[in-house]
Amino acid sequence: MVEEITEEPVELVARVAALDIGKKELTACVRVPLESRSGARRQEVRGFTTTTRSLLELRDWLVCQGVTRVVMEATSTYWKPPFYLLEDAVAECWVVNARDVKNVPGRPKTDKLDAVWLAKLAERGMLRPSFIPDRPQRELRDLCRYRRTLVQERTREKQRAEKLLEDTQIKLSAVISDIFGVSGRAMLEALIAGQRDPWVLADLARGSMRGKKSVLQEALTGHFRDHHGYLLRMMLDRVDALTAQIDALTERIDAVIAPFAIQVAQLDEIPGIGKICAQDLIAEIGVDMARFPTPGHLVSWAKFAPQARQSAGKNNPAPPARATRGSAVRSARPPRPPPGPKPFLAPVTTGSPAAAASNAPWSRSATLSWSSPGTCYPTPTPTSPTWAPTGTTGSPRSGANASSSPNWNGCLE
Repeated sequence: MVEEITEEPVELVARVAALDIGKKELTACVRVPLESRSGARRQEVRGFTTTTRSLLELRDWLVCQGVTRVVMEATSTYWKPPFYLLEDAVAECWVVNARDVKNVPGRPKTDKLDAVWLAKLAERGMLRPSFIPDRPQRELRDLCRYRRTLVQERTREKQRAEKLLEDTQIKLSAVISDIFGVSGRAMLEALIAGQRDPWVLADLARGSMRGKKSVLQEALTGHFRDHHGYLLRMMLDRVDALTAQIDALTERIDAVIAPFAIQVAQLDEIPGIGKICAQDLIAEIGVDMARFPTPGHLVSWAKFAPQARQSAGKNNPAPPARATRGSAVRSARPPRPPPGPKPFLAPVTTGSPAAAASNAPWSRSATLSWSSPGTCYPTPTPTSPTWAPTGTTGSPRSGANASSSPNWNGCLE
């Protein structure tokens, strides 16, 4: 098929800079118009260290050159110090995906050439900025992510304690669903204190667990020794310390996210989302949905849209590359609602009507997304729910970025 295509002239960004960033040093390339000849460009490349004083010199140099757009690759966490110093000094400070900045095959690769190549791509508008939230949301995100890290570490420590009990033939986890509850913790403390009689240990059960005393007696018959008690003591102390840190972090998060208590409460109304998950969602994506032009952009940004791979006329979609930012979204897939009026956000399933009728589990591509950009958990009308899971696996990876900083306070009810 022959098509006639009219190419529009490329409008160059007049004053642009690019940074090739490393741990100890970076290379900056500035491309600006050449004053002595119309249509020509002047290019200058300089090297800087990544210390604060050197980065301030870089900022002053870029401001003196009148640079309006600075781009840098998202290299580990090394991009953060330059970005934080430049985001208020330059009109457009972009962090771009290294996948979009691949060099031409066969071209020599040096820091200088990479910076020049990045600057040329930036001035021709061939790059897209990544979504970088503003400072208040970044601080909230740090708190929520660290809380998730501590919760995961506490879970690992509990698993170590359970493995230690298995090593001693103590089958407590086969009878008690949570061995760190009131009954289980009392038995563990008694074991550490030197109590070895299964009947005495089983008598420490509380509530409904007292009906399982004979089963507990069998489960608590093992060869627990002082060596195991020493290790278990350290593990329980570690669990308690992590719990205290998690509680302190939760209090801090509650204080920071207080301006968005209404949005947290609205998200909490969704089946499958609790208060913690609602806080994680706001920390990751904010409350201003104007930064995502379409629901597909949000799905793609959360890494729930598999990359399309076509070969020999066949489509072989790859699974989602990463779901780190989408972990809260994955946990937010709600169950089917009970009979009666629909809740605040009505869940639906993707797939065939037969699968929906048989109460089949959610498909992997089923994700939550906003039905319209620019909304922020509004009060829905009875005829049009504002949120619904959609299966947008074919959404292109694009545009979940805005050229300007997102407005953290721009969407309050």
